[in-house]
Amino acid sequence: MEENFEMVAKTLFGFEELLENELRQLGAQHIKKGVRNVRFTGDKGFMYKCNMGLRTAIKILKPILQFNVKDENELYKKIKDIAWEKYIDVDATLAVSATLSGDRFTHSQYIALKTKDAIVDRFRDLTGKRPNIDLRFPDLKIDVHIDRNRCSVSLDSSGESLHKRGYKIATNIAPINEVLAAGLLLLSGWDGQSDFMDPMCGSGTILIEAAMIACNIPPNLMRNEFAFERWKDWDVDLYETIENSLLSKTRDFHHKIMGFDKSPSAIRKANENIKNAHLEEFIYIKHEDFFKTQKGGEARLHMLFNPPYGERLELDMETFYGQIGSTLKHNYAGTTAWFITSNLEALKHIGLKTSRKIKLYNAKLEARLVRYDMYSGTKKTSRKPLN
Repeated sequence: MEENFEMVAKTLFGFEELLENELRQLGAQHIKKGVRNVRFTGDKGFMYKCNMGLRTAIKILKPILQFNVKDENELYKKIKDIAWEKYIDVDATLAVSATLSGDRFTHSQYIALKTKDAIVDRFRDLTGKRPNIDLRFPDLKIDVHIDRNRCSVSLDSSGESLHKRGYKIATNIAPINEVLAAGLLLLSGWDGQSDFMDPMCGSGTILIEAAMIACNIPPNLMRNEFAFERWKDWDVDLYETIENSLLSKTRDFHHKIMGFDKSPSAIRKANENIKNAHLEEFIYIKHEDFFKTQKGGEARLHMLFNPPYGERLELDMETFYGQIGSTLKHNYAGTTAWFITSNLEALKHIGLKTSRKIKLYNAKLEARLVRYDMYSGTKKTSRKPLN
């Protein structure tokens, strides 16, 4: 029986509670929520499961040692004392990344270099040979985090960020990160129990993530590789068992997922990505200007979108956001509409009352995820908002 160990799942600001819930549903133990991360325990199979199945995680780290450190020389000595031969062979490759907080250590590249030197020197002392560095496709990726004087050394089990799902072959201008898209959907309460629309769908990321949530499809099955596949203890049979277990939990979806965009090239790219994700039977895309559309039928509609914002695209924001508000108000009764924006000033021009505002970050820009409830009929006869 595999023994349990501690892991750290990294996420985006504001998604910690979502990630905590995801981990609980997958079966994690000893869950402890932090800032932009959640700690938990599980075995090797569970580490595989987290990498394949978590929607809001960016990385899964496996800590191997924590210690206090006062300067670079002490860091070098303590890193060199770790039995790296347990994790990597001398003819394998490695890469080190470092993140720092506090004012004792300030140069992350220097800390990464010092860590690499310590590991390489240990192998040279033991074998007379040294492992090579490969920053792009290393056999072992090591993560060093120093918070003031406390150093954590971890193995990165994911490799490339988990937002790189593997389905996106074509991107539009200002694409949304896949982990951000999944988190927005979960924050909005999307559960696959109604029709869904992204009226400014770009290359289709929100639509694809919405379909995967609705059908309970694991998000990372299409990735080329996880870092743990190069580890010395890689167990392909265990991986396939976990993969089959996750796939057995997919579910049917009985509603529609629709996407509009007024750009023909965006529609073309969205269709390519949807086809690559094998989700074309669930998602319907149309070349339409949202401001000239209206909701069809009486069924409840869940809407989520990422409107273009001024930092990357040239638009008259005041008019544009006014049109969003007007279209929702006049053409989309019976809709719960959510969108994310980094243009906090432009929100004032929507002309509708928000029922929720959630602070997030889109890349490095402070943003708000906002909700508007478009009632069917008058508010007097329909007091209850549509979830």
